[in-house]
Amino acid sequence: MSGRRGATKLGFALLLRFCAVHGRFPTGPSEIPDQAAAYVARLVDVPGSELGLYEWDGRTIKAHRVDIRKYFGFRECSVADAEKAAQWLAVQVCENGVEESRNSTYR
Repeated sequence: MSGRRGATKLGFALLLRFCAVHGRFPTGPSEIPDQAAAYVARLVDVPGSELGLYEWDGRTIKAHRVDIRKYFGFRECSVADAEKAAQWLAVQVCENGVEESRNSTYR
């Protein structure tokens, strides 16, 4: 978090923690409980009121997301990733579900 101050430092810390807990980024400040924001604000020594100044769209949050993905070893899902996931779901979930449904029908 070096080089970050004020709202930027608090916003980054909250994004990092939210992503660690939920495996995704919050869609906005409404997803972050007030108590959690206040606690993290104390940890990073930034007044909680600074969160209101954090921009939830734009270059800064995009850069924060890139840094956090890199930290956790994640990357954005590509079209190829989505197709691979759809194929896996079709085989693992749909075909297994069809077999289970057929088996329960004939019992």
